[in-house]
Parts: sequence; structure tokens; C-alpha cells
Amino acid sequence: MKTRVRPITPVSSLHATIRPPGSKSLTNRALLCAALAYGESEISNALVSDDSRYMISALRKLGVNLSLSADGTTIRVRGCSGRFPARKADLFVGNAGTAMRFLTAALTLGTGVYTVDGDERMRQRPILDLVHGLRALGADVRACNEPFPPVLIRADGLAGGNCEIDGTTSSQFVSAVLMAAPYARRNTLVTVKNGLVSAPYVGMTRHVMRAFGADVEETEPHVYHVVANSRYFGTTFAVEPDASAASYFFAAAAITGGTIRVAGIGKNSVQGDRAFVRLLGEMGCVVREAADWTEVTGKPLHGISADMADISDTAMTLAVVALFADSPTSIRGIGNIRVKESDRIAAIATEARKLGAQVEEFEDGLNITPAPLRGAMIETYNDHRIAMSFAIAGLRQPGVVISNPECVNKTYPRFFEELAKLGG
Repeated sequence: MKTRVRPITPVSSLHATIRPPGSKSLTNRALLCAALAYGESEISNALVSDDSRYMISALRKLGVNLSLSADGTTIRVRGCSGRFPARKADLFVGNAGTAMRFLTAALTLGTGVYTVDGDERMRQRPILDLVHGLRALGADVRACNEPFPPVLIRADGLAGGNCEIDGTTSSQFVSAVLMAAPYARRNTLVTVKNGLVSAPYVGMTRHVMRAFGADVEETEPHVYHVVANSRYFGTTFAVEPDASAASYFFAAAAITGGTIRVAGIGKNSVQGDRAFVRLLGEMGCVVREAADWTEVTGKPLHGISADMADISDTAMTLAVVALFADSPTSIRGIGNIRVKESDRIAAIATEARKLGAQVEEFEDGLNITPAPLRGAMIETYNDHRIAMSFAIAGLRQPGVVISNPECVNKTYPRFFEELAKLGG
């Protein structure tokens, strides 16, 4: 039976060490590379969530052999050497953006006819920039509800060559093409135009590709070269804890004056979202980092101006921290999050106002001016990050209640259990 609402209990003190589940972004990248590889791979600390289940289900439907441990965190994948065995498949990926984008590109490599579809919100998330990029490389791909999914792929291999991809909507379009490119018939050159949002995620893609034996050369900023037939080989791959998920616990320390250490994410992490703690440092928190852990201690908070284009998945978290600062905070460079799981800028503005803050909304961000807060029922818009971010506010502000808390199953099914261990 679904839990319709989740009240959050304020805490008086907060001192804990936590280890978030595996990174969604790394898990789904590793699953795709392992599926395309020659030989068998083992992925450890994989995320168990709706998004990873959609990817696993789609790969199985395409004929890829996957076996999971009892808890689902270790996955063995027998690769198909660049061509999915199934010649026809209709795939459903819910609202999993990584699955939609990565599979759309990978399906062009073999021979067959495929559709990739999603839920109502996915059918409102643009994919045309990826479609144009793949067409330039010789693929027969169509957005059936242009510029939105579902996507129809009539595959006969990927020729390769040169393509341009607009980088203002999603870096996943770039990552999708790069991960498919080692199996193209010719070398592939991808040029990103108009800037690149969430650029560190392309770095994460390159890290995973290297782990499986292929590489991408960045010949100049945002221009990527992939050698044809460089291919992937089976390997073992350990998924880091999710840095985006860690942001909620760092925020909890920031607003309560407590101390949270996150194990498994430190100076050596490949995830761009670990940079979130630097913004907390600018706001007044004490941040300590080692090779494999990061710790935040909350102190009196001050408003800042932040361009969060590189780490836009943590913009909601910073917005909640800003509610407890002593001066306004400006967040910019996040226009792309309007086409994520929800219109996140509008959602932040609406829900922060419910709590009492003054919010000025812009096309690419917000200004948040702190004011006396009050409890409120938070609408989550079926968006996991809205739910988790605003739940953190309830650790300090009494009366915060989260509606539709099950939406966190998209990436962090045990989030509220972990929060309860902290006293919330």
C-alpha cells in the first residue's frame, strides 16, 4: 500500500557517517558498456532503483544475459559484442532519462527495428538534439512525437563521421553518442555547440568507457574524437556511492549545525556533483575532504551567488539550504532543469514560497530571500529530487510533510529510512 504523505521530524543534533547507494549515472553507464562489451563483466555496488531496473529490463528484452545477486547490487553481464541479439523490441523506460538516451544511441549499432518509449513526463522531455546527432552519423532515428519520445530506430549499423550536438538541454545526448561511437564504422567526431550543461557528466562517461577499454579524446574544449572499432571488453567495475544523493545529507548538516561524513566520496571521486560541498563552504560550513570521504559541519549560513550549470542536479538541495541563510542566494545556469522529471525551477519556487521564503523566478534560475518559515505540505511533482531536497528542510523546520514520498524510488528507495536513522 502506498504511503500518501511523510511527515519529517526535526532533529536537535546531527552527527553521523553515511554511505549512499551506488551512483545512478555510473550504474547505467556501466550497464550499457558491459552489455556492448566482448566477454563478461561484473558491476559491484550497483544502484537498485526504478531507473536501474528499467535499464536492466530493457537490456534483457534486447537479449543481453544479466544475473543479479540476492540484493541486486552485484550484476554480472555477458556482453553481446556491440550488437543486441534481438532484432525487434518495444522498450519502456518510465521516466529514466539515462535509459532513454543511452539506449536510443546504442540501438543504432545493430540490425533491427526498435521503439523506446516512456511515461507521460518522459513524453514531455526533448530528445531531438540527440536524434539530429545520430542522423548526422548515418542512423535512421525518428522522434515520433517530435521533439519528444517515443523514438523509432531502424538500425543497420552506425556509419560514424562528424556531428554537432546542442549542449544546452542535456549532456546525456553527448554521452549517449560517445558510448555508441566505438562501434561505428568510421571515426566519430562530436562537436558540442552552444555550451554544455552538466559537463562533468561527460567526464564521468569517459571514465566508464576507459574502464571498459575504449577512450575518448577531447581534442579541444567540448570536441570529442572516438576511434572506430575501439570496442569494449568485459571487466570488473565498482560503482561509487551517488554524489547527488550525498548532497541531501551534506545539506542536513549545513542547516542543523551538525556534522555528516559521507563515506566513499572524496577527492578521488569521478562525480562532478561532489563540488556541491564547495558551495556549502562558501555559505559558511566547514568542509573536510580525504581520498575516500567528505565531511561537512554546519555553521551560520550566508547567502551566495552560484552558477550551477555543471551540477544542476543539486540545485534543489542548495535552494533548500538557502532558506536558512541570513541573506539572499542567487542560483543561475540551470535552465535545463525545467525539462527534467518536473519543471524543477517552478517547483522549487512554488514549494519554497509555501514554506515562507520570498522567491524570484527566472528562466535559468532563482533568487531566494530567507524569511520566517512555516510548515507546509510539499508537493513533489513525482520528482525524486524535489522530495528529498525539501525533506531536509523538515529536519529543522517543524511541520514539513512530503506528499507522494514513493517517488524517491526512482533513485534512492531507502532515502526516508536513512533519514529516519538521523532522527528525521
